[in-house]
Amino acid sequence: MNALRGMMWLLIFQSAGELLGRGLALPLPGPVIGMVLLLLALRWPSVQEPVTACAEFLLSHLSLLFVPVGVGVMTHLSLVSQYGIRLLAVVVLSTMAGLAVTVLALHLFRDRDNGPAAATSAPKDADV
Repeated sequence: MNALRGMMWLLIFQSAGELLGRGLALPLPGPVIGMVLLLLALRWPSVQEPVTACAEFLLSHLSLLFVPVGVGVMTHLSLVSQYGIRLLAVVVLSTMAGLAVTVLALHLFRDRDNGPAAATSAPKDADV
């Protein structure tokens, strides 16, 4: 029963996000606004406990959520066979781009936290 309350909270915040996004003509999608609202509401135990129960239930059955994707691929198998190489290239290149941006951001934040002297100084082991 607690998981159903959690699902209710999730749907309420998604609907509120949709209403705010469309009603105020915001540039963000409604579900993103709903997730931000949910993040703020998770401070209260009356929201946190049911949402936790719902999340645990959904995660335990996560494999079922991939069935529609598999059915979609099987339904459009002709498109996959026609554009499969292009799709594979896009997936590989976008993954590599995401990894590269993550590495660059990590290096920028690491260098910023260590200060300018840490970025220019050589390791002490190099002197030996």
